[in-house]
Amino acid sequence: MNWNQAIQDYMHYLKLERGLSANTLQNYQRDVRKLTQYLEQLHINTSPVSIQGELLSQFVYELSKSVSPRSQARIISGLNSFFNYLAFEQYRPDNPMELIESPKLGRKLPDTLSVDEIDSLIKAIDLSKPEGERNRAMLETLYGCGLRVSELIQLRISDLFFEEDFIKVTGKGDKQRFVPISRVNQKYISLYQYQVRVHQNIQKGFEDILFLNRRGRGLSRAMIFTIVKQLGEKTGLRKTISPHTFRHSFATHLLENGADLRAIQQMLGHESITTTEIYMHVDRTHLSKVMERFHPRK
Repeated sequence: MNWNQAIQDYMHYLKLERGLSANTLQNYQRDVRKLTQYLEQLHINTSPVSIQGELLSQFVYELSKSVSPRSQARIISGLNSFFNYLAFEQYRPDNPMELIESPKLGRKLPDTLSVDEIDSLIKAIDLSKPEGERNRAMLETLYGCGLRVSELIQLRISDLFFEEDFIKVTGKGDKQRFVPISRVNQKYISLYQYQVRVHQNIQKGFEDILFLNRRGRGLSRAMIFTIVKQLGEKTGLRKTISPHTFRHSFATHLLENGADLRAIQQMLGHESITTTEIYMHVDRTHLSKVMERFHPRK
């Protein structure tokens, strides 16, 4: 079995058996490709079935010189998963990554924006341009519904249930959830939908996609990142922000205003409450308020 065949089989397994999204599949494939590129550069001829731990340790050591500990840990995790798959399918007797440890990472707290900073970013959008209404609606949806960027660009008109004040979101692994949407957010989406989008020449296959580029096709993740980055520069914001910053801000502001952690978990689409609990560390004042309000010894 060669590397290309092994990777192809692994991708089929992740997609069909585990139901992972296209973005997640790309990340897993990229992790294994980093190893194969390293082997090619050194002209090492070995297969995924015969490669041993010593060579993989050498790869990880070289990797540590060029990537951050967090990236290194992710690649090690990806390779672990790949070799676990090969062992499970009995292509090889063991997982050669078993004894290779990941670097220890501290829990990184997410960057957030204040309400004023979000308002400034949205006010900086040039509404005189055709894409202005679209960009305002997108940022309002990122912040108002706490969406991932991949969920935003996949959002469909048929996913909008404004009469019930909900939208249907397709998240990781194609798992769907219903997220509340405010009347303000609905207003900006409707303005874009009926004043801008309706006049576009929409390409075949994108008729139901809500947010479109100038050519009438779906937006890329990179385009959303660029829009957010440019707005940050325009307003002179001294924080490094991305579309995900709006999602972090959504969760943090809900928690600050007394929302239940379980409800936030459901809206974010987190499988585990542990993932959502990171926001408890962002807003420690919330814990003090809970203690003050509910504990009998005040």
